[in-house]
Amino acid sequence: MYKFHDGLYTDVRIENVFETHLNYRNGILNQQKERKNKGAFIRVFDGKRWYYSSTTEIDNIQGEIDALSKMATPDHMIGENPIVKNFEVHKESSVLFEDTSVEKVSIQDKKELLESFFPIFNHDAVVFKRYVYVDKRVVKSFYSSKGAELVFDNQSVGVGIGCEIVIGDEKGSANFSEAFTTFEPLKKVHDNFKKDIEKQIDFVKHAVNVEAGDYTVVLSPLATGIFTHESFGHKSESDFMVGDEAMAKEWSLGKKVASDCVTIIDDGNEQGSGFVQFDDEGTKAKKTQIITQGILTGRLHSAATATALNEGLTSNARAMNFEFEPIVRMTTTYIEKGKRKKDDIVAEIENGIFIDTIRHGSGMSTFTLAPNRAYKIEKGKITQPVKVSVVTGNVFSTLDEIDAVSEEFDLHSFVGGGCGKMEQFPLPVGFGGPFIRVKKLKVQ
Repeated sequence: MYKFHDGLYTDVRIENVFETHLNYRNGILNQQKERKNKGAFIRVFDGKRWYYSSTTEIDNIQGEIDALSKMATPDHMIGENPIVKNFEVHKESSVLFEDTSVEKVSIQDKKELLESFFPIFNHDAVVFKRYVYVDKRVVKSFYSSKGAELVFDNQSVGVGIGCEIVIGDEKGSANFSEAFTTFEPLKKVHDNFKKDIEKQIDFVKHAVNVEAGDYTVVLSPLATGIFTHESFGHKSESDFMVGDEAMAKEWSLGKKVASDCVTIIDDGNEQGSGFVQFDDEGTKAKKTQIITQGILTGRLHSAATATALNEGLTSNARAMNFEFEPIVRMTTTYIEKGKRKKDDIVAEIENGIFIDTIRHGSGMSTFTLAPNRAYKIEKGKITQPVKVSVVTGNVFSTLDEIDAVSEEFDLHSFVGGGCGKMEQFPLPVGFGGPFIRVKKLKVQ
């Protein structure tokens, strides 16, 4: 399709995008937007340096290739370059969402779906409501000088509701979101939202301030997912240790980093926000065990980092869109489910805290979770709702303090937000997991 210059590695990533945004505030339409755009990201590598460009002029991709190639210094041995040798070569078309494309759903049907959630939040205590519908389908084409020829797609569609709750002098806020890879499942989530808003109103009405201290803490699948993503997922992105011998030694594979019941996985094959058939270097999606029964067994890679650390590709070279180069990013990251019942795990706790939902989380060496809903655990029962500002801990100490993992398991996909790294925000990712019990965390 394109003429690639001798002595250089070149790849071209073309993205054909369709997306919809609907936004209502207190039932009044505030935004209605459908748009299509198309663009390409071109890379040329001469063995020493990368040359990049992005363009929306699809007819001039060859011109971009030629211009970048003139800047580079050809190397007749480029095919033997370790990074170039590492790139996978696939020739296939895998368009999964043609029949269920969100582009085929009328804007009126999308508006009616979003409006169908209005009655659920029609409550005297809910004083402000923001309803959002978002969908996006991306069809990617990928070509390389090694011979890769790929066409594949991904799609996400979801609803998010944000609200403010006032009950007397008590105030609170909450966000509710559901997302899938197709439109139809969104018609079946009304009961989930209804139960959630009722729980949130009850929480605002009855929650008391927590007594600060160290507690045994149980994390819900949502809280587990955010903890895993923020505290360890980013640590597994290998670009931060390339060229840093001390860091690479500290993170040597085979090292004990968690309790035996902890296995952490990143898998681009999981349907949802983090689904990728191929990454943005043409590597086929893989399941990577980052931690296996407490032992560090893998990390996430691009072709460059895999080559630098002499490890295998993991399909984690991802770009936010065609304007950016691929960097090492998570896909869907989670703690693998265990063999115990959640109720049995809670029943063994005399005095603890259950973290149900999360406003946000952050962390690397030390992590912080800011709960939205939390509850006391007293004599083996989840009881009084409590207001918790933050839950904090050292990452490795916490991973070692996990002593129970449930068989109940859930993965989450959302609309809005996403993972941020460098200037690339927001990138869709998935996360979740089981209920986990941590023997000791600081609760404030």
